Amino acid sequence: MDNAEGSVVKGHSRTRSAAKAARPLSVARGPLDVDDIPPLGSQAQAQAQTPPHSHPPRTPRPTTPLGRESPVPYSPGGRSPRPAPPPIDLSHLLRPDVYHALPTQHIPAPFRTSPAQPPIATPLPTLLAQGHYRLAAAAAARALTSGAVAPSDAPAVYDLLYTRLACLTLLGPAGTAMAAQEARALGDADLGRGQKKAGADDQGVAAAAAAAVPWALRLLHVRLQALGFGDPRRAVMSYFEMARECRARIAAAAAAAAARRAKEGAGAEEAEEAETVWRERLADLGLRVAGVLIEMEDLEGAACHLASLREGDGGDGGGRLALARALLWLHLGDVEAARGCVQPGQRGDRVVAALCDMADGEYGAALEKWRHVQAAAAAGGDSEMAGVNLAVCLLYVGKMQEGKAQLEKLVDEGYASHTLLFNLSTMYELCSDQAKTLKLRLAERVAGMAPTPSGWEKTNADFKL
Repeated sequence: MDNAEGSVVKGHSRTRSAAKAARPLSVARGPLDVDDIPPLGSQAQAQAQTPPHSHPPRTPRPTTPLGRESPVPYSPGGRSPRPAPPPIDLSHLLRPDVYHALPTQHIPAPFRTSPAQPPIATPLPTLLAQGHYRLAAAAAARALTSGAVAPSDAPAVYDLLYTRLACLTLLGPAGTAMAAQEARALGDADLGRGQKKAGADDQGVAAAAAAAVPWALRLLHVRLQALGFGDPRRAVMSYFEMARECRARIAAAAAAAAARRAKEGAGAEEAEEAETVWRERLADLGLRVAGVLIEMEDLEGAACHLASLREGDGGDGGGRLALARALLWLHLGDVEAARGCVQPGQRGDRVVAALCDMADGEYGAALEKWRHVQAAAAAGGDSEMAGVNLAVCLLYVGKMQEGKAQLEKLVDEGYASHTLLFNLSTMYELCSDQAKTLKLRLAERVAGMAPTPSGWEKTNADFKL
C-alpha cells in the first residue's frame, strides 16, 4: 500500500487526501479503567523532544498599544476564527406542557388535612428543608413556567429542572414514571452543549461551563431516560460516554496540577482536588453500570464487570463505594465477594458482615451484629437502618412481637422512612386482625410529626393501604 501511494496516479484513480490523519488503533481497555491513563512525564518528554523545525513558521502577532501581544483566537488547521456562539435558548424547558399536575388521591387523609401542610407561597428552599417534596416539585414547575427565569439563564433553569425531577423520584413509582416523561424535554443538544463549546479561550471556557448541564442532573437524566424508553441499555451506553469524559478530565486535571507545581504557582491543590472528584465520579459510574446490568438480569455480565473494577479507583478511602460494591455482590448472591469488599475496621464492615450472615440464613449471628451496629449508630444519632434490620432478624428467629415493638420504638423516636413504615405495616398484618385500623393510626402518628429534610408527606403505599 505504501508503494502504491508514493507512485504516480494513472487514469481516473483518486488520490487520498494527505491532510487526513490515520485513525489510531483501539485499545483493549475500557473507559471505566483509571490505571491506564498515560503518565504526565511521558507527555512532557514527548513535547520537549519534538524538533523545532517540525512546526510551521509563526506569524508575528499584533501588539496592543501597551506593547504586549494581543491574544489570537484559536483556529485549528489555519481556519478562520469561529464566530461567537449564539445565546443559549432553553425555552423548550420552560413550556407549561412539559410538566404534569401532581395528583393527591394517593396521599392519606391525615397528611392532606394536617396543619403541617405549608401554604402554597412557601419558598422553594423552605419546602426542601422541611421535606415537602411534592410541593417542592410543584413550586419548581411554577418557577420554570412563570416567565421569571430567562431562557438564557442556564444555571437557574438546570437547577430548577433537577429539583423538579429529583423531587418527583422521591414520591414513589408514580412520581418516577412522571419524571421519566418530563425528562425527555432535556435533549441531546442540551447535554452536549458544554462539552462542544469548551476550548478556544478563557471566555469560551467560562461560557461553556455556564451552559453545561450539571453532573447530578446528567446522572438523573440517564436513569430517567432509560426508564422512559424501557431500554436499560441506553443507560449503559450513556454511562460509558460519561466515563470517557471523566478520563479526559482526570488527565487534564493531572496535567494542570503538574504544570502548576513545576512553575511553583498557585492552583496545584485546586487541580488535584478536581482530579479526585473526577476519579470518584468515574468509580461511581462503574458501580452504576453494574446496577443496570443487574436490572437487566445479566447477572454473569454484572459479576464480570464488578470483578474488573479496581478497589482503589474511588479516591474516598474505600468507604461509600466499597459498601456499594458489597451490596451489589450480595444482590448477585456472592457472599464471599461481598465480605472481601470491606476490610475489618473499615467503614461499614459490621454492616456488611451482618448482611452476609442474613444472606447465609444465620439470623442469630446477624441479630447480635445488628445490636452492636445499632448501639454504635445510636451514639451518632442515626440508628434507623440498624433498627429495621434488627427487627427483621427478630421476625426470622420467631420473636415477632419484639420485632414489632422495635419498629414502633423507631417511630416514637421520629423515624419514618418508607422501609420502616412498610415493615411495620407488614408486622401489623402478621400480628393482628385489625391491621387496617393499626395502619391508619400509624399514618396519623406520622402526620403529626415535625417536618424533616428526610421527607414528611407519605403515600398510601408506605402504609400498605
